[in-house]
Amino acid sequence: MITTHEVNAIAAIAARDLNKFLRDGARIVGSFILPFLLIILLGGTAQLNLGSSVGFNFTAFTFSGVLGMTVFQSSAQGIASLLDDRQNDFAQEIFVSPVSRYTIVFGKLLGETLVALAQLVPLVALGLALHVSLTLTQLALLIPVALASCLVGASFGLLAMAAINTQQAANQIFNFLLLPQFFLAGVFTPINVLPWYLDILSRLSPMRYIVDLFRNVMYAGSPDYHRVVLLDPLTNTLTLAAMFAVFMVIGTALFVRRETNR
Repeated sequence: MITTHEVNAIAAIAARDLNKFLRDGARIVGSFILPFLLIILLGGTAQLNLGSSVGFNFTAFTFSGVLGMTVFQSSAQGIASLLDDRQNDFAQEIFVSPVSRYTIVFGKLLGETLVALAQLVPLVALGLALHVSLTLTQLALLIPVALASCLVGASFGLLAMAAINTQQAANQIFNFLLLPQFFLAGVFTPINVLPWYLDILSRLSPMRYIVDLFRNVMYAGSPDYHRVVLLDPLTNTLTLAAMFAVFMVIGTALFVRRETNR
C-alpha cells in the first residue's frame, strides 16, 4: 500500500524534474528547435515534391509523426538522467534517504512525463499555424494519447537504463536505440510496405505504435485515414499497454536490484 510519505516523495521528484526543465531556457529552446525543423523542412519539402503523387498532405503526416517521436524520445532520454542524478546535488539525498527505490522510479517517470507533455504545447501551436486540421475533439483526445505515449517512452528508457552505468554510455546507447525507430516507425515516410527483416524490427519498435496512435486520432474521419494509418486504435492501445507492463516490470526490477546492491 502506498503511504502518504511515498506519494509526497513521488510528487517532489516529479516537480523537481519539471521545474528544472522550465528554468533551463537553453534546454527548452533546444528541445523545440529540432521538432520545428523536422516539421517545416522535412514535411514542407516532402509535400512540395511528393504530396501530389502520394495523395495526402505530407506536412500533416510529418507533424503527427514528430509529435509521437518527441514525447517518446523526451521521456525515454529523461529517465536516463537518473544516472547523472545519482552523482549530483539534490538527487544524492534521494538515493541515501529512507525512500523506496520504487518511489524514485515512479517519481522520475511522472516527472519526465510532465516534461514531455510540456514540449507538446508549442508543437501543437505550430501545427495549427501550418493549417494542420485539428478539431477540438481531436485536440482533447491527443492529451490521453500523449500521456500514454510518455509513460511507454519512460518505461522503455527505464529498461534500457538498467543495463547502463554512466551518463556518457547512456547518450550513445540511446541514440543507437532511438534513431532507427524514427524510420521503422514511419515518423517521416510511410511504412506500409517493408522488406521482411525491417518489417519484423518495425513491429518490435514501440515508437511505431505511438506514432500510429497519434495518427488514429489526427486522421479520424479523414479520407486519408487508410493511407497513413497502419492499425486500429484498440490494437495500438493494447500493444502499448503490454509493452508498458513488460518494460516497467523488468526495468524496475533491474534498477531496484542494482541500486540495492550498490
